[in-house]
Amino acid sequence: MRICIFGAGYVGLVAAACFAESGNSVIAVDVDQAKIEGLKQGIIPIYEPGLKEMVLRNQAEGRLSFTTEMAEAVQASLVCFIAVGTPPGEDGSADLKYVLNVARDIGQAMNGFKIIVDKSTVPVGTAGKVRVAVQEELAARGIELEFDVVSNPEFLKEGAAIDDFMKPDRVVIGTDNVRTAEIMKELYDPFMRKQNRMIVMDIHSAEMTKYAANAMLATRISFMNQIAGLCERMGADVAAVREGIGSDSRIGYDFLFPGPGYGGSCFPKDVKALIRTAEECNYDFLLLKAVEEVNELQKEVLADKLIKVLSSADEEKPLTGRTVACWGLSFKPRTDDMREAPSLTIIERLLAAGATVRAHDPEALQEAKKHFGDRIEYSTNQYSILDGADALAIITDWNEYRNPDFERIKTALRSPTIVDGRNLYKPDRMTANGFCYIPLGRCGGGICGEVK
Repeated sequence: MRICIFGAGYVGLVAAACFAESGNSVIAVDVDQAKIEGLKQGIIPIYEPGLKEMVLRNQAEGRLSFTTEMAEAVQASLVCFIAVGTPPGEDGSADLKYVLNVARDIGQAMNGFKIIVDKSTVPVGTAGKVRVAVQEELAARGIELEFDVVSNPEFLKEGAAIDDFMKPDRVVIGTDNVRTAEIMKELYDPFMRKQNRMIVMDIHSAEMTKYAANAMLATRISFMNQIAGLCERMGADVAAVREGIGSDSRIGYDFLFPGPGYGGSCFPKDVKALIRTAEECNYDFLLLKAVEEVNELQKEVLADKLIKVLSSADEEKPLTGRTVACWGLSFKPRTDDMREAPSLTIIERLLAAGATVRAHDPEALQEAKKHFGDRIEYSTNQYSILDGADALAIITDWNEYRNPDFERIKTALRSPTIVDGRNLYKPDRMTANGFCYIPLGRCGGGICGEVK
């Protein structure tokens, strides 16, 4: 099948590579000339395991190409995916200008029947707006052409996007047109070899499904972070609590790890957008407002713990003269994405408190420099930033941090203090080894082992 995908960002590039991998002819389109030229030369603008190899392979075999020429891409394709950004506006609603601009470009260029697929995360009703935008352009050209608009939300996890696309839990297709549904099923059939998890529904329900899924996962994270906070105050162990409730088949274990708060390109934006959508319907989504509030407060927790354990006599800048080493900057492991990352809030708090901050991350150092510039120190070696530091803060749970050389850490730090935002280590072992170990919500999880 001949496909074009508008937007060579995270979703669009992964989709383009995976569709090409299954034998389709795919054109990825982007207005960013530098990005397109880089992709033509094999320069991948994002870090995602396995993506570079797949892009290069399909380029070499002629199934995947990149261009800024939108009209040519539309005219050469049957299915046109819209996978551009929908950043939050000032009021939290999704900004649809990029989606609707693409819709207009398609309307200006189309030369026959097209299936226009919303792959971007968009609020309920967007497909109708896309349809109107295309129809207006056709009317301006004085022609009538048949087309259909489909909602096909993505459910990719950064760091595992290739596997998620090639072996999806489900594929949601929102359309009321039987013929279009069959074409979309044919397109996704290669990814359904082991089990058919194709779910066809009306367009509004498909658009809502994406937001509802992310909102549910964000809710679980905020819920467990609140439980962790209560565990600290009651002398309970959040790891044991997670095991106890996760064994209930109605609940399960996923997304029940406490941490420094959720971030990334999806959860924060989608929670805000769903709250705004509800407000437009005169519906007060109290639960999601609380989820968002809890998450913003949770981003402060690690900094609060560090300030409490390292405070100097300077009340205005309590970390003056202190150095904090940070492991992990991306919002999650296996990505360089720092959008809404907890590390941004944590490090800004530490800097405001007067601390010197050193940072390590396997992939996100270049992204971090865009945010912090020369206000913090960077290293590609996770141990070099520890020398003479007053504490180590673990922000992102990269595999490299799970089983480190504890003796080397202890020797390098000025005082053997670890504030662990991901609960990577066992408190009793750390205490026995002479560390002041401060996890989240675990027995002994107060300052230096004291429950507070």
